[in-house]
Amino acid sequence: MFTIIKNRPAFLLAIMMLMSVNSFGQTNKPVTDYLSVPGPIVFDTKSFYLNWSSHPTASFYKQEYIPKGEQANEYKTMLLMDVMTGGATVKAAVAQKLAELKQLKAANPLVNYSSVNNPKSGEYMIDFVLTANTPNGSVNIVERNVYRYKTFVDKAGHKGVVLFGISSRAYGAGVAPFFASLKSTQNDLVKKVNLFKIPEITIR
Repeated sequence: MFTIIKNRPAFLLAIMMLMSVNSFGQTNKPVTDYLSVPGPIVFDTKSFYLNWSSHPTASFYKQEYIPKGEQANEYKTMLLMDVMTGGATVKAAVAQKLAELKQLKAANPLVNYSSVNNPKSGEYMIDFVLTANTPNGSVNIVERNVYRYKTFVDKAGHKGVVLFGISSRAYGAGVAPFFASLKSTQNDLVKKVNLFKIPEITIR
């Protein structure tokens, strides 16, 4: 059972300039599977295929997966797998993300988020919503993210933290229905991410 650290209102409306959590990879180049998880990864009956990857530092790997037919810069649902090695810990990774969200909230009081942890497993989850606004203040993109952090050790003995995340978006006319759906579905997605069996990772 997860213990709530900070509650979030049942219905969020985060009015802010969207700071995307994703890197919008290019699909016209070969994609390297650094984590030995090529996909498809099936989450909630939907198949996600490796679309983009990055290994910007010796201790950080990032891979993004989207369903066939979707584009990275206009996705509806994206699956994320990030790996941090080199002494990274779950608490440190979570603290860094929460500090980022706290900073956003300081600039905009309407930014809200929640964080939960499982004392027995040492896992943490963060659930947050971001938006992008037009010059007149209306919301034209809404993005909801659920991140799950846990420790891992691969077959080669590499140790670190894996972040498994689901990011969902709506655009334009779809923004209002998206927000309305959070009233009834926000807890469902958290439960699904919590129960999901994260694929086994082997760093190349």
